Amino acid sequence: MAKKNSMIERQLVHRTIREFTDQKVSKENLDTLMEVARRTATSNGMQSYSILHITDPQKQNAISEISNQEYIARSPVLLIFIVDQFRNNAIMREKGCDSENAGDMDRFTQGFTDASIAAQNVVNAAEAMDLGANYLGSILNDSEKLCQILNLPKLTFPVVGLRIGYPNQDPQLKPRLSKRMQVFENEYHIFDNYLEEIADYDQEMTNYYDLRNANQRVDCFSDQVVSKTSNSIKKRQEILQVIKKQGFQVK
Repeated sequence: MAKKNSMIERQLVHRTIREFTDQKVSKENLDTLMEVARRTATSNGMQSYSILHITDPQKQNAISEISNQEYIARSPVLLIFIVDQFRNNAIMREKGCDSENAGDMDRFTQGFTDASIAAQNVVNAAEAMDLGANYLGSILNDSEKLCQILNLPKLTFPVVGLRIGYPNQDPQLKPRLSKRMQVFENEYHIFDNYLEEIADYDQEMTNYYDLRNANQRVDCFSDQVVSKTSNSIKKRQEILQVIKKQGFQVK
């Protein structure tokens, strides 16, 4: 058996926290979280991402409206992680260079990956401080409007939001698919019958209570797959067009 490790133990019981106490996150703790982000591994060492700390109540409210999640306006700490190729492109111009590659999809995916990894590192560090965290993929419900709210220049694009604070709820540990369904050796494995494979997981999910739904049981996983995939948000279908408007070379 692997030796106990406090960081791993925390990761194994990770839960999304959406309600926080009134206790403020200290500047010292926030600075530490930003240092953790800065020390995160980045593709080619280019550090092609930035973090926006949103403290303006009007902007918080506007982001809350985009996300259709009122609690965003009550965030002790609200961070937006973005792809940032603007910075390095500006450095190139000041050195007398002008590269069309600054906006190619390779650079975009590098920045997207950098921002995502940094966000996860911040969550790990926050939980080590007994803080809770809540990822916000919902900020992309209207990515064009979000770019306007955040005054994002060309060659930048929002990736994910993150709320951080002291937990004021104790949600259940959400069930996950079995390792058999997600971890393969050497090549992708295709199952003969997926509903049979996830039958136990479907049952487990129906016994799970989600605090977002007033302590009601949720649909089984297979029903969630159907409903959430079938009901798309129109603005999210236009994300590639917004990425292109932001100066990236979408073909």
